[in-house]
Amino acid sequence: MSLNTRAGRSVPAPTRSVSRRPATGANVMPAEWAPHRATWIAWPHHAPDWPGRFGPIPWCFGEIVRALVRGETVAVLVNAATEQRARRMFRRLAIDPSRVELHRVATDRSWVRDTGPLFVRMPDGAVAATLWRFNGWAKYPNHRRDARVSAAIARAAGSPAIRVEVEGRGVVLEGGAIDVDGQGTLLATEECLLSEVQARNPGLGRAALESALGEALGVRKVLWLGRGIAGDDTHGHIDDVCRFVAPGVVVLCTETDPKDANYEPLAENRERLETARDAAGRKLDVVRLPMPSPIVFDGVRVPASYANFYVANGRVLVPVFNDPRDRDALGILGELFPDREITPIYCGDLIWGLGTIHCMTQQEPAAEPPA
Repeated sequence: MSLNTRAGRSVPAPTRSVSRRPATGANVMPAEWAPHRATWIAWPHHAPDWPGRFGPIPWCFGEIVRALVRGETVAVLVNAATEQRARRMFRRLAIDPSRVELHRVATDRSWVRDTGPLFVRMPDGAVAATLWRFNGWAKYPNHRRDARVSAAIARAAGSPAIRVEVEGRGVVLEGGAIDVDGQGTLLATEECLLSEVQARNPGLGRAALESALGEALGVRKVLWLGRGIAGDDTHGHIDDVCRFVAPGVVVLCTETDPKDANYEPLAENRERLETARDAAGRKLDVVRLPMPSPIVFDGVRVPASYANFYVANGRVLVPVFNDPRDRDALGILGELFPDREITPIYCGDLIWGLGTIHCMTQQEPAAEPPA
């Protein structure tokens, strides 16, 4: 297991800016189910994210790495203190060291879905990294290191970097705020990207944001849902609500208890999707995914959701919570991904940090020859 096995470079990745032009379709963000070169994670160290429950968290990360290395490389961000802890965990779990890369990159937290770059495939089949500004979800002030993670991963991956700007200002976007089908359609919530609460890009309207998404990620159609789920400190990330599982097919979280805080917003999201069409003009097949029973710690409801699954090479890692509905969710996803192994990961402790598997992972697509 070598340190920075693919980096070995001190020069910055080349960058360019994206202007407010209509999407050209030159670069496209592949769907999560497209083949991966690697999955990126950051080894956990910020104990305050899991007050009183940090002990099991490295074990949970280790189990996720053990599942992922069966199909792809796992690139792990570490610092001087966590490098040896990560190595010890991998030895204890008998993880093949040749399947793991360790990269010295300082982080504030471990939510690489939001702090890392969004990788796109260029017309020649090579992979580039789009760099978006990170502002701590417009909520947490301690994000100075995390704001540099995206560029650091691009350098470590050896990928050309594309800094996304509008009129000279970096556009704020977290990976958990969007989901794509790889064919020009993107899902997001108005609550997260257009609200004045925890505003990511004050003064940047819907049209300008859609233009930036189109230019950077090859998006031709944005499907806007309303609100996210209760307990979500990101104020409406889509990856707890609705996900693409195939072109033209989405899973949408559904709450059956009319008294639950999630019942109304999820029902309203379903109404929007039932009349929506994707970038190819297809009417969506909307598959209902159950919500687990509410989970509350110290009077705080956490955003537990089966939609926070991660599609890896050959498998789908699904958060479970020792809930009777776990089996239903695993069965639904098993039918939707018949060619992948469904791997449940217990996230009853991980969710105390207000995120689970999708929040802590970021896929790097494999390069491919041009069509």
